[in-house]
Amino acid sequence: MLDVSVGFADTIMISSVGEAAVSSIALVDSINNLFLFLFSALAAGGAVVVAQYIGQRNSQKAGDAAKQLIYTTTFVALLFMATFLLFNNFILGTLYGNLDVDVMRQAQTYFALTALSYPFLGLYNSGAALFRAMGNSRISMQVSVVMTISNILGNAILIYIAGLGVLGAGIATLAARILSAAIMLTLLVKKGDRIRIDRLLHIKLDWSMIRRILRIGIPNGLESGIFHIGKILVQSLTATFGTTALAANAIANTLASMTNIPGGAIGLATITVVGQCMGAGETEQAAYYARKLLKITYVTLAGLAAVLFIATESMVGLFNLSPASSTMAIEILKILFVVNAVIWPVSFTLPQVLRASGDVKYTMTVSIASMWVFRVGLSYVLGKYLGLGLHGIWFAMYFDWLFRATCFVTRFVKGSWKSKTVI
Repeated sequence: MLDVSVGFADTIMISSVGEAAVSSIALVDSINNLFLFLFSALAAGGAVVVAQYIGQRNSQKAGDAAKQLIYTTTFVALLFMATFLLFNNFILGTLYGNLDVDVMRQAQTYFALTALSYPFLGLYNSGAALFRAMGNSRISMQVSVVMTISNILGNAILIYIAGLGVLGAGIATLAARILSAAIMLTLLVKKGDRIRIDRLLHIKLDWSMIRRILRIGIPNGLESGIFHIGKILVQSLTATFGTTALAANAIANTLASMTNIPGGAIGLATITVVGQCMGAGETEQAAYYARKLLKITYVTLAGLAAVLFIATESMVGLFNLSPASSTMAIEILKILFVVNAVIWPVSFTLPQVLRASGDVKYTMTVSIASMWVFRVGLSYVLGKYLGLGLHGIWFAMYFDWLFRATCFVTRFVKGSWKSKTVI
């Protein structure tokens, strides 16, 4: 919830600057989310390995895996940071070449500042995933509180008082991520109670351990990466519908992220619970807890969706949108809240069970195929060629979810995931 609130607060605060600023941040965040989920995927790969070693009660191996995860994530983050700083204008121009000049200028500024934060974001995600693998999500929450408060305070000072607009939002995000990474690493070294991390700065690569992590992390990363590349392509299609549709889509995405908080949280817990069960060889126990966690997801998601459905108009009213953008956002969200409560859990929480067991190639294949056939291909058919515009893009997403749900439920029921091994 705290992670989502950062984007929510950013959007509300920057909306005071105008729709161009809102649109620029939304477009850049479409790219940033690609790498946020990439770092999360690598962290999840390490968390699965660590959780299974904890299930075996092998704290030394768990600590070795944790160190190798930190080294790997940092290297990948530095590589992407350097690439995006060097090719900032080229990337944005290629993806969103038809943007207004003002939107493009602000997007370039925000993109450069957020790219600088990638290494710190990667370290934070790795640390949070490792604490969750130990069953200590309280630490991750506490650091997230610090990051959220510092980001919102930074926004308030730099946007409202200093008047820096998008530049201020980018600086606040960078500073918050630096602070959170520093705190997370310090706590990980001092308070890792179920894993031992010794001499973190004495870098020594263990390629066999890195391969175990990457065997989970690479399929997860490819799945997340290609998924968000598809979303960026869809976003570029959205940009052709005009600033009104862009602003409505940005607000709809911001509010829609709130609906997935219970499913996302329980999905993270699933990696720890199922991972430890699989590491201990208790496959039937893993299946039992998977079903129980999925039921909890459905109950909590349905309750939240009902509240958000009733409050849709009030929430959209918090943003400084034109009447046309507000109406479009409300229409999209009303449909989303209903579909989300029915399909989302089996589309996105259930596959975490498969990933925690090591069945990552299947989830990757299904997700990539569904993304390109439905989320991207059907978006162009419905949105562009059949003239449904922004509504067509969202309906294409619902077909994507339905296909994923069918595949993942079938895989879980058949039980072939129980025979997978990671360590």
